[in-house]
Amino acid sequence: MTDSPLGNRLLQDAVEQLSSLPGIGKKSALRFALYLLKQPMENVERFGNSIISLRREIKYCTECNMISDSNMCPICADARRDRRTICVVESLRDVLSIEATGEYRGVYHVLGGVISPMDGVGPADLPIDQLCRRVQDNQIEEVILALSTGMEGETTSFYLYKVLTPLNVKITAIARGVAFGDDLEYTDQLTLGRSIVNRQIFSPEI
Repeated sequence: MTDSPLGNRLLQDAVEQLSSLPGIGKKSALRFALYLLKQPMENVERFGNSIISLRREIKYCTECNMISDSNMCPICADARRDRRTICVVESLRDVLSIEATGEYRGVYHVLGGVISPMDGVGPADLPIDQLCRRVQDNQIEEVILALSTGMEGETTSFYLYKVLTPLNVKITAIARGVAFGDDLEYTDQLTLGRSIVNRQIFSPEI
């Protein structure tokens, strides 16, 4: 960033940090920084401390890998959930999208990414072995593949199909109300909900 026209190093540093966030340009970052300057000190400290606490104290669920305040996330700890069904998703955002539909009552397995050779991400970089152990050890009846429908998502679904098939578990995929190439987090709740309800037996196409 070029030097601030006011020559203010502190403001410039704040804008640099804010603009490093995804989707935040320099103008928006400057607007946020000036907004924070107008807030009471205790509000700004609470804001900053919440970000620091998030980074330092967040945990990952030992069952499904979703971020959590404790070793087990609220969904896995909920005895009312159908623990015989696992929905495999890429990220927490996908869990939130599916939960918002109100159509799914099983549990999840969060991969934290998809297989992408271009990005150097292979099967060993994802918690796929953990998923297989969950299926084997917990009498899982169905695994729903709910990955985004781009090439990387399809490749990952196909790989999961291959490693899960010998485990004698029903493997389904969300219905194609979600168009090819769509990310789940950007799909409207009605379409995503129907895709969960009308899921189909997974049939690899690649």
